[in-house]
Amino acid sequence: MAKFKLSFVEGASINKPHMFGGVNYAFWKVRMKIFMQSIDIGIWDVVLNGPFIPMHVVKEENIKKEWSETKKKKAQYDSVEKSIITSTLNMDEFFMVSQCNSAKEMWDILEVTHEGTDDVKRAMKHALIQEYELFRMKQEETTTDVQRRFKHIVNHLTGLSKVFDKEELHIKVLKGLDRSWQPKVTTISESKDLLRLSTAALFGKLREHELELNKLKEQESS
Repeated sequence: MAKFKLSFVEGASINKPHMFGGVNYAFWKVRMKIFMQSIDIGIWDVVLNGPFIPMHVVKEENIKKEWSETKKKKAQYDSVEKSIITSTLNMDEFFMVSQCNSAKEMWDILEVTHEGTDDVKRAMKHALIQEYELFRMKQEETTTDVQRRFKHIVNHLTGLSKVFDKEELHIKVLKGLDRSWQPKVTTISESKDLLRLSTAALFGKLREHELELNKLKEQESS
């Protein structure tokens, strides 16, 4: 049976889950999903669908006799996932889920507690969609400020199951820039790079242009 060698020490190691103390749940949720999937996709599956229990096993004493190695591994996933989740929680969050019987139950309680019910999540989603649709570059904002604010909205919407097309995101960014950016927006749009570029690369191009503009302003003022 596969052995799970995990290190639960907070730090820079890829072998540790991200700690959660009751704030920034959306960030923790995404980090945890990535961490679980990096160990074994089956571990993430028990969060979504509950623990694996072979239907033909009736008596607990027959488990070791009747389960194959594969089934034993699948059955272990729930215990591994409960260990991962509880190792990331502070005392208050831990006691909230400590009596849960499965990793899925733990995950669902944390999700409802920090994201709200389905009705609350729908209301949050609608508010964020409106914020996304009205997204514009603010006066005195830098491209770094714009990127941070834009990614905050998009990441939260993605966490609430909103799906975005990459080209749609890039068009939204470009249309949200003020008029002083129009020549650069036209250049990027006509280059047909919107599908090829990542969102990070798009903001990189905007940041390069911003640096050039700042240099010109300094030269003109000197």
